[in-house]
Amino acid sequence: MKIYPVILSGGAGTRLWPLSRAVLPKQLLPLVADKTMLQETALRVAGRAPSATVELMQPLIVCGNEHRFLVAEQMREINIKPLGILLEPVGRNTAPAVAAAAHYLKGIDADAIMLVLPADHVINDVAAFHQAVERALMLVKDGSLATFGIVPTAPETGYGYIQSGAGAGAEQCYKVDRFVEKPNRETAEAFVAAGNYYWNSGMFLFRADAYIAELAKFQPAIAAAAEAAVQKDYRDLDFCRLDEAAFTACPSDSIDYAVMEKTQHAVVVPADIGWNDVGSWSALHDVLPKDANGNVTRGDVYLDDVQGTLVRAESRIVAVVGVKDLVVVETNDAVLVAHKNQVQRVKQIVDHLKTKDRTEHLHHTKVYRPWGCYEGIDIGERFQVKRITVNPGGKLSLQMHHHRAEHWIVVSGTARVTCGEKVTLLTENESTYIPIGMNHRLENPGKLPLHLIEVQSGSYLGEDDIVRFEDVYQRT
Repeated sequence: MKIYPVILSGGAGTRLWPLSRAVLPKQLLPLVADKTMLQETALRVAGRAPSATVELMQPLIVCGNEHRFLVAEQMREINIKPLGILLEPVGRNTAPAVAAAAHYLKGIDADAIMLVLPADHVINDVAAFHQAVERALMLVKDGSLATFGIVPTAPETGYGYIQSGAGAGAEQCYKVDRFVEKPNRETAEAFVAAGNYYWNSGMFLFRADAYIAELAKFQPAIAAAAEAAVQKDYRDLDFCRLDEAAFTACPSDSIDYAVMEKTQHAVVVPADIGWNDVGSWSALHDVLPKDANGNVTRGDVYLDDVQGTLVRAESRIVAVVGVKDLVVVETNDAVLVAHKNQVQRVKQIVDHLKTKDRTEHLHHTKVYRPWGCYEGIDIGERFQVKRITVNPGGKLSLQMHHHRAEHWIVVSGTARVTCGEKVTLLTENESTYIPIGMNHRLENPGKLPLHLIEVQSGSYLGEDDIVRFEDVYQRT
């Protein structure tokens, strides 16, 4: 029997600003370990199976178009070749994303069973997680739609709850009585005391055809749009692009609202697996190792008389003295200081940045591209300085700019520079000049990363002043 993991890698993780941003959200960051949360999720199901009779296939990943190269590179780094990477042209919540994945998998295996996993969750007891999957599998084969309910350890008010009912015919599996929205403290305490309420994890196991059938029953518009998006999809390098018109027209809804709260086939499988959705800085503090004073630190951090505090320094020393229960996060272009019991308000900061047309919620000063990355060093009137890294074999598009000229100085590595009809090899301490309006391209033909400094000068320095004529990554 084959199980197909489906990893949902959408979302912006706004509550973990300033580290998580739209272009580099939390699932693509190493928040808990050295590997990113997406990598940890993929490794959790790679080469593993709940039992000898079950085969876990390579994961199918669903993500946004802007994250496609990062997702592919992160999978390459851990030697996992995904079954596919589905690209959503726009975000439409989990019900359409899973429906598209279901139709994609049905085209491969008519009996496909889907294990739906968010890319940004922590699971500390992987063995217990696989045991829960095996219990759910007994019911899923017959058409049930299983969700994994986390055994609560406290009366949390930030999670939704699932109330279990009668036994569902398999060990430790129950029919779902109801889903409950995030409760107040008193209600949450009553749920935990009752013993038959579980945190809603957002993880599911079901047959692809069973999910499609229930979705068509309760949300036919979503079902039809998702099917059309897959029928009209097309290949782009190693990616599968869902049809933009069909998917954009799809209503936005979650699996819970669209299907699980309405179907008669929902079952809940209790899971005590050391789970956390890392939905805030305080949640991240809870899951990370702490010092004797309950502090969590990362980076160049100095503490004196500090308790219960999370401090993360990305680019410089951060000194914290005489405080308790704070979150302090420093990046190149932003600093967050908040009390741990106020971190849910971080989303308001992101909303403020959007209304002011700022960019600190969109990307960091270091921006990743399929060929490598660049980082802003300095900017002023009519000039900008960047540090550029081109991976071995990386090749920027053949392009030109209407409003700026560029000077390139090679710091290390070898650069192949096309400027008009001329092609030149540059090495360490050599430089070149790209005039305004000149077709040009930068490549790294070597086996080591190419590092260079770019100085831009001109009347307009925005990233949208690029005209691409040819691009190996099909961005023209």
